[in-house]
Amino acid sequence: MCQDCFQNSVHTSHNFKKRVSNGGTACNCGEVDVWHSAPYCFKHAPTTSAPAGREPPSTSSREEQWGGASSCGEQWGGAGSWEEQWGGAGSWGKQWGGAPSPPEVHTPRDPPHRQPEAPPTGATVTMNEPICLIDTGRDGRMSVQQEALQILEQIQQPVVVVAVVGLYRTGKSYLMNRLAGKQRGFALGSTIESKTKGIWMWCVPHPFKDGHTLVLLDTEGLGDVEKGDEKHDTWIFCLAVLLSSTLVYNSLGTIDNSALEKLQFVTELTEHIRVKSSDHRKNTELMLVFPSFVWTVRDFTLELQLNGKTITADEYLENSLKLKPGSSPDVARRNLVRQSLKEFFAVRRCFVMDRPASAAKMKRMEQLTDADLEPSFVEQAQQFCSYIHQQAPVKTMRGGRGLTGRMLGSLAETYVEAIRSGKVPCLESAVEALAKIHNSRAVAEALDFYRAEMTQKVQFPTETQEALSTVHSAVAKQAASKFMKASFNDQDEKHLLLLKEGIEKEYGELCKRNVKESRKVCWSVIRRVFASLEHELSNGSYMRPGGYNDFRSALDHGAQVYRSEKGKGIMSEDILSEYLEEKNVVGKSIRAADQTLSESQKKMEEERIKREEAEQRRKLLEEQNQIQQQAMRDLEESNAENLRQLALKLERENENAKLELDRVLSAKLKEQEEQLEGSHKKRIDELKDDIKKLKQERDRVDVDKPVPEKKKKPWWKKVADGLQNVGMVAAVVGPGPVKVLGLGAVATGAIINMFD
Repeated sequence: MCQDCFQNSVHTSHNFKKRVSNGGTACNCGEVDVWHSAPYCFKHAPTTSAPAGREPPSTSSREEQWGGASSCGEQWGGAGSWEEQWGGAGSWGKQWGGAPSPPEVHTPRDPPHRQPEAPPTGATVTMNEPICLIDTGRDGRMSVQQEALQILEQIQQPVVVVAVVGLYRTGKSYLMNRLAGKQRGFALGSTIESKTKGIWMWCVPHPFKDGHTLVLLDTEGLGDVEKGDEKHDTWIFCLAVLLSSTLVYNSLGTIDNSALEKLQFVTELTEHIRVKSSDHRKNTELMLVFPSFVWTVRDFTLELQLNGKTITADEYLENSLKLKPGSSPDVARRNLVRQSLKEFFAVRRCFVMDRPASAAKMKRMEQLTDADLEPSFVEQAQQFCSYIHQQAPVKTMRGGRGLTGRMLGSLAETYVEAIRSGKVPCLESAVEALAKIHNSRAVAEALDFYRAEMTQKVQFPTETQEALSTVHSAVAKQAASKFMKASFNDQDEKHLLLLKEGIEKEYGELCKRNVKESRKVCWSVIRRVFASLEHELSNGSYMRPGGYNDFRSALDHGAQVYRSEKGKGIMSEDILSEYLEEKNVVGKSIRAADQTLSESQKKMEEERIKREEAEQRRKLLEEQNQIQQQAMRDLEESNAENLRQLALKLERENENAKLELDRVLSAKLKEQEEQLEGSHKKRIDELKDDIKKLKQERDRVDVDKPVPEKKKKPWWKKVADGLQNVGMVAAVVGPGPVKVLGLGAVATGAIINMFD
């Protein structure tokens, strides 16, 4: 691995040894036969969907894929060795100023390896470059672009959404390109003209979370003098907040009163985002759903010191957000942005970055490699990227409900439509809209998947019911999994029950088809095997002395040949029994006409045949009973699997909900501790009430209880009741003396008259 790729990987808490090569080998970063699949070097993250642990196949060679370079040295500036590529540095110690490894970026409150909120699922897409997600027409109205929606529609895995906002011409797009691991992508510019208009989107495979997609949103620069529309800027800011799981605010210089005043948009969020009434204050409710907040301060020139002590960038931010004492209107105005940032964003981080290069070089930033930039800036930018890649959470709605790319597209449409119609986006309405759009669709797609897979994998008739059962169980499990991934906030598990009923109905029809196809094949074999016997019967050849024994011999031989035939399905003995009973009636006439048999022999033969028929009927009843019970067990197992997957999904959502509440509760407790040292009594009282209610909700989520005042049954009780009420009809209808065998009481959606 070349030094460039090594630097662009994560080595938190890693022990490693280095050996500097003088060239002569190609970098094999990202090749799964050599390295683990994740974490990826940012430059060599896979660009198409692939099974976990494997890079996608490529139609070109590695050299062609990365620009024709035969090694990373050639690709990144033509250097023939690590020493040349890295400005003469012969080792990591020189490159990092004596440090044995790149600096760690986590803090105690941000664990370095956060577990994903949902298991790896679905597929991602390949985007070679960003496209516009939300545009503004000449009439000033926003619209979601269909091309972007079509891309999001294909992403059926959890998304980590990072949006960047800030004044125009501050380098927002450059940060997004680094997060994508690309030199070019979002448009950069070196003039006073704003390059990005509306909100642009770039979806890339997440470099560290398998089965997740990183969605980068680059927003139109705020405060563009040519645009001059503050209301438009406010909506851009609101959409960035509503769509992202991590919001990056990019600014230049320092965090002072002037910089804070430029963040006035944050004070208007309560006016432009609506939440329905709840136990919490509106600001607390917004904090529960708002993203993490990261402030990047570019071209930073100050020393991070306070009162003679070195402080972190996070401490620098928190110190800047301390409320100013006093109650005058001017103090209140100055404190408004500070208080809003504290009330809306539970997680706040800060990264300061030196000027990346000289003014002349910065005019061609897209052409510069890291070797052309200031080493301090490269290190600081890497710290920022590492934090975002490792810590930025999956996009969720209230209650820990995670979103896929498909759902993110619907969310963008819902919010933009509200803005277009002159309304204020409502968080609860958005949740309801997502549920309405995606749950019915999830049921339909899961059922379509079940039908298609069963059609492809089942060859009718199956030799046994177990053969059909095995395929059904596997496919039903996959269908349930698809539903769980695609559904959202399925209240009362109504759509899950619809899926259950739909699969029961489909399986019941498949069981009936299996019987029907088996009957067809069996009768075909019967006609062929007993053709000579039927010919003799039609000629009356057995109506003679000794004819009965010949008839019985031919009948027994035909039955033996019939039973040796394969592929007849589950109705093999049933059809043979039906045929033999018909022939026994004919045999009675042949037996009566056979003068070689005495009356006692005829009577004994008749009794023997009756015993055989009774035994055969008993065996058929037992066999059909077993088949019916197997079908019922299949449905019961499918229901149990649905409940198991539902329990796992709700457990994940509960865990996310607890993380959500813990995040906000921690922020409130920290602010309360700070306020106790001040004199803001009203704020202290608000915090006490917030903390009390958050703890109450946390306790309810922790024990998985419904909200008492709503008086709802727990989800598992409701589903269990539904499963009792939606049962299965089990009726066996056969020919002759065998009529109906009831195996269970019930309702709809099941195995009805399977053997009819």
